[in-house]
Amino acid sequence: MTETLLSVSDLEKHYVDGASLTDRLLGVEPDRVRAVDGVSFEVQRGETLGLVGESGCGKSTTGETLLRLREPTGGTAAFDGEDVFELSGPELATFRRRAGIVFQDPFSSLDPRLTAREIIAEPLVVNDVGTAAERDERAAELIERVGLSTGQLDRYPNEFSGGQRQRIGIARALALEPEFVVCDEPVSALDVSVQAQILNLLDDLQDEFDLTYLFIAHDLSVVRHISDRVAVMYLGEIVERGPVETIFEDPAHPYTEALLRSVPRADPSEHGRRVDALPGDVPSPRDRAACFRAVEDHPYWDSDPLAHADAD
Repeated sequence: MTETLLSVSDLEKHYVDGASLTDRLLGVEPDRVRAVDGVSFEVQRGETLGLVGESGCGKSTTGETLLRLREPTGGTAAFDGEDVFELSGPELATFRRRAGIVFQDPFSSLDPRLTAREIIAEPLVVNDVGTAAERDERAAELIERVGLSTGQLDRYPNEFSGGQRQRIGIARALALEPEFVVCDEPVSALDVSVQAQILNLLDDLQDEFDLTYLFIAHDLSVVRHISDRVAVMYLGEIVERGPVETIFEDPAHPYTEALLRSVPRADPSEHGRRVDALPGDVPSPRDRAACFRAVEDHPYWDSDPLAHADAD
């Protein structure tokens, strides 16, 4: 029987454009950017939920808001029965020890002034966990577990390759022995050959440490490889979710079908296949009317373009 670790309901994250002095005097409501607009999903303990969508759809904002790296505009996120958005003080600190994150860019997410030893041990220092010797021991243990050597502990980020830096980022995320990890496009900045190594590492770590992942990506092949279930986002909303094989073999929503049609296929029989690509870019969430017009004009959509097709 599965156990729900994280339950998200009607999550919203809106940004307000700065109003001018005239707007404030006249009481004009400033424009809102609805980066995340009513997202709901559950993550079961021990599983990987893939959150997929085009760039700009709000998936990274969703992950960062769930961890309170950004403050929500509305909604709830119950982690092991407690609403994350209501936590403060010691309770919030406890949650942050139980939840970690692997960032997308292994170059900008590591402090260039710190050694690998200091980067991995930093969460322990911030949370006042262990003595200096115990932190060093934990850093040595983790750097070996992610495929590097203890002889590299005193090197700086500029002395590592992109894949090695991401391994250090993963080790840092595991320093406090979390239960839940948000993987925010952890392989998108890496070469294809390195991507496979990192994905296999994440898979092995999940089995070894009984981790639960929210895996954010725009690459559908990566999501299919690592996920148990998939949620598809478009313009701040989830348009379809379900088991990974159901989503990929029998998509229920036209937008999901359009994304799958756009994936390149390494199959000789597909030579010369013409793809009806999604036209244009994702509209700006500042103009909701334009967003819905763009959706309705696309030939893949039905009469209710953002209807929720839940394949669970």
